[in-house]
Amino acid sequence: MSPPAGLRQHCALGRAMAVVAVGLLVIVGTYLLSSPAAAGDGDTEEKFFSDAGDGDDLEAALRGAAYANGTLILSVLNRAYAAEDGGLLDLFLRSLREGEGTEQLISHVLLVAMDRPAFLRCRRLGGVRCYQLPVALDGNDDDLSSEQLYMSDGFIRMMWRRIRLLGDVLKLGYSFIFTDLDVMWLRNPLPRLEYRPAEEDLLISCDQFNGWPDDYAGNELNTGFFFVASNNRTVALFDEWHAARAASAGMKEQDVLNEMKRRGALRRLGVRARVLDTARFSGFCQDSRDAGEVATVHANCCRTMRAKVADLNAVLAVAAAGRRLNGTSPVLRWPPHSECVKSWT
Repeated sequence: MSPPAGLRQHCALGRAMAVVAVGLLVIVGTYLLSSPAAAGDGDTEEKFFSDAGDGDDLEAALRGAAYANGTLILSVLNRAYAAEDGGLLDLFLRSLREGEGTEQLISHVLLVAMDRPAFLRCRRLGGVRCYQLPVALDGNDDDLSSEQLYMSDGFIRMMWRRIRLLGDVLKLGYSFIFTDLDVMWLRNPLPRLEYRPAEEDLLISCDQFNGWPDDYAGNELNTGFFFVASNNRTVALFDEWHAARAASAGMKEQDVLNEMKRRGALRRLGVRARVLDTARFSGFCQDSRDAGEVATVHANCCRTMRAKVADLNAVLAVAAAGRRLNGTSPVLRWPPHSECVKSWT
């Protein structure tokens, strides 16, 4: 005897629902087993940061940091530079937070990490924009996450990798201020950099200023702090600059640029350049005459990170004292850069 029609329909519906439920369980189980969470906490964190907006897409990271006119502030760091508890990254951000009119600039700073630990440290800071440089951007997979002593092989490779990146930024149409992390921003330098009556393409710091800002051939240029406008001339300059690496074994990128300008490359390419006065854009190679007038201070002429951190802390202390005195004191003088002097012995 067959069951009533209503009961047959009810049983068929029940079997269909059971099949659907089993299918859903299989799909969910497969997803969970293949998801990053199944691999442990470390992989979960890796997945989270990789998908966090500006971790992988250079153009998106640049767009997020840039002003409406397509200009931003760029710096590069590795694991050693990003060390916690008062390392160079902490000092750099501290200078921006404490400087006169500089805190507003932080949202336009893009920190480019050369390795994963530096990127993750950057993201943990909060309130700063971070981008991780893809592995082997210039065909070199070597680990550059540790401290690279001045003029070591790793230091030179890291400087060239930086030039390749900056050239790519220009090709994407973005102008930028590049700053090393050992440059302290004591005052907002943008008004002085934005004043370009001749519409210069390159405004660049120097080690020893000879008093003539238009004499880029006679001043020894320093690539730790500069502004560059994105145009065909600067794109050609950075392409030629990076290409010169092949014939410049053992030379850092700064030395190659100085050699190029002596040979007339900037003039040949039509690049209009101006050298920044150390009275405003200072460094340890040549102290400014008055600390109260300085926009940035670079720990150049210094060999080790430990020495830079010690002497830059002293610089920030002087700057803080000057702000407390509010211009009522005699001319402020920098402290001696004793640790950096000792770093060469």
